[in-house]
Amino acid sequence: MSHQTEADRVLRSLGRACLEHDPDVLRSVLDRVGDKWSLILIGLLDKGPMRFTELLRTAPGISRRMLTLTLRSLERDGLVKRVIYPEIPPRVEYEVTPFGRTLSEPVLALTRWAADNQDTIRANRHAFDRAAGSDDLD
Repeated sequence: MSHQTEADRVLRSLGRACLEHDPDVLRSVLDRVGDKWSLILIGLLDKGPMRFTELLRTAPGISRRMLTLTLRSLERDGLVKRVIYPEIPPRVEYEVTPFGRTLSEPVLALTRWAADNQDTIRANRHAFDRAAGSDDLD
């Protein structure tokens, strides 16, 4: 198959996905998996349930507010489950749902790809910025 034909096939496939499915839901799901905090939290929770403060301490640079908003969105999408234990004080844990685990594998594969290729990406950015006369090297 020629490159142009393959490109046409991919574009038609993307167009069909947008036409055959609710574009708002499709876009929001892609936004969710493209959000760095969602990916990090899914990866952290893939190892097992964690409390809010553990996630806050473990997720590098996330604010309390962003953690709350991201967990709420992941819970709303059915990717994460919030479990409240009736203790004093109440204990709350978050865990990846079975549905969320179906996202873990592609997310971890994307993370591995990014880690494996970070030196190449950094070199490409540096070469591009140098050619463009930009001082922004990352």
